[in-house]
Amino acid sequence: MSYPQHSTTGAGMGSHPEIAEMRERLERTASSGQAMAVEGLIVLAGVYAAISPWVVHFALQRNITINNLIIGITVALIGVGLTMVPERAYRLAWILAPLGLWLLISPWVVTATHGARAGIIWNNCWVGAIVALLGLAAMGLTIGVARRGRTGSR
Repeated sequence: MSYPQHSTTGAGMGSHPEIAEMRERLERTASSGQAMAVEGLIVLAGVYAAISPWVVHFALQRNITINNLIIGITVALIGVGLTMVPERAYRLAWILAPLGLWLLISPWVVTATHGARAGIIWNNCWVGAIVALLGLAAMGLTIGVARRGRTGSR
């Protein structure tokens, strides 16, 4: 079936039947227990990444402190966005995986000597891996529901 390129009714894409189906699917995904758990863990991981320089006591190393603060706040804001407005923020979930990988390699890239203490390395490796896995989980929830919705309606 082909769809016309221009709407003659002036209603636009908002009334398209696939848009309504996608919104319904996102509402089901966002209200599931798994989605709420993943979103909450994303927020917690972001908050921890932001405060970790003071928790692990490397706040005196300015470059890595600023890096963790900015990345942590970004991750937490994405988690809050996924919680508050999932229909708009679900596309941002893919950004979490590269942010997690950046946290993982940042002790070697961001520090002045391109080497860091063991505490910084362990902290960022764990937090980075967790953020990357949570990002993949958030993407998987949306993709899984989309696939089930398509196969279930046939």
